[in-house]
Amino acid sequence: MAVHDKPLLLVDDNNILSIINEGEFKCYNLTFDEVHAMLDTYPEDAVAKCFSSFELEEIVFDYIGAERKNYLQLCMTNLQVDQYAIAFKLYRTPSETQPVVTTINGAQAKKIQNVYVYCQLITRIK
Repeated sequence: MAVHDKPLLLVDDNNILSIINEGEFKCYNLTFDEVHAMLDTYPEDAVAKCFSSFELEEIVFDYIGAERKNYLQLCMTNLQVDQYAIAFKLYRTPSETQPVVTTINGAQAKKIQNVYVYCQLITRIK
């Protein structure tokens, strides 16, 4: 197993700027299978959740097919050189249809957007 001296950070749209505030970075799009494989190579204590949106955290592991583990919760302010972060980013498009549904508490709700999530690998190189 690889040695991981810097935790793999899991970030979202709301806190990504806090980790890339200084330095030079590379960014790559990842498939869900690649994210799953990366998470499998890191031990539980070498991954840190930095999500600011707990709603995103609740759904993301199910969609990428990764086991939900008890990762450390951190508030990071700077990605270190040779450290990796996986960014879970939301992509929104207008809804082509606007169906009206009834919520569990009886209120009407109208669909206005389609919301997608995609992943990027970010690493600080300098």
